[in-house]
Amino acid sequence: MSSHAVPTRQGRIEDTRRAIVQRTRGQAHGAITRLFSPGDIGGLIKPFVFLDFFDADPAGVPKFGFHPHSGIATLTLILSGQASYRETTDREGVIETGGVEWMRASSGVWHTGGMAGTERVKGFQLWVALPAALELAETDSQYLDASAFHSAGPARVIAGEYEGVKSVLRVPAGMNYLDVRLRAGERWVYQPPENHDVAWMASHQGILSMPALVGAGEVAVFEEGRAPIEFEAVTDTGFVLGSAVKHPHALVTGHYSVHTTEAALAEGERNIVTIGRRHEWRRHSRRGRSRSR
Repeated sequence: MSSHAVPTRQGRIEDTRRAIVQRTRGQAHGAITRLFSPGDIGGLIKPFVFLDFFDADPAGVPKFGFHPHSGIATLTLILSGQASYRETTDREGVIETGGVEWMRASSGVWHTGGMAGTERVKGFQLWVALPAALELAETDSQYLDASAFHSAGPARVIAGEYEGVKSVLRVPAGMNYLDVRLRAGERWVYQPPENHDVAWMASHQGILSMPALVGAGEVAVFEEGRAPIEFEAVTDTGFVLGSAVKHPHALVTGHYSVHTTEAALAEGERNIVTIGRRHEWRRHSRRGRSRSR
């Protein structure tokens, strides 16, 4: 099946719409909207366990303080504007429009970030629950600009592989994450890989018919299965789409962590305490050297 968008005037194709079983607009906290978390929709579509949407003027939003993670990866997609990042691994920089952060916290890392530049910043931050083999592995991160990603039809392949286009992100096997744009009147059918049984989408622009209308700011979760999913754009639209092999483990959560067992969570949280103390010592050490000059 072609991945290209098809104008509706070419006639309806066979109705392959997969049913929507959950919808939400999440909860807004200032410039950030928590669209789902492990205690609600994230428990249905794991490994996708958290999704935040942000849309803010950099001048009015403070930077986030350093905070830890373990057992997960964060995947941040910048739709417009710029965002800064800094890790306890000593990596820091700025992600431009269209760029992506993939930070696999695994055994533990602390990071911070915020809005940068002067342009309004818009994007999604997704948390991915890691498989048992990676939840306590060494930390790994990638910060890539828009040119590192390629499209299959209207879908830019951010993670995974679709229609022969493979992302450079080092994500676990069995997961796709796409950045999709459709013009008013276009229809597009997503055929998930054969073993992907969970799927969802989150809209940031326009109105889609699936066949119920879904607007900007909404998340829709599709019934489990491997049937294709049909999207029809009522207006010019933009949305992200995730599909995956369902995470087989329970979600054992801490304040900033998600693991597969209580023992793994305890180890991850011990690690981030140790990393936090080391980071604080280094910060005070730098201050001391600066004052002595």
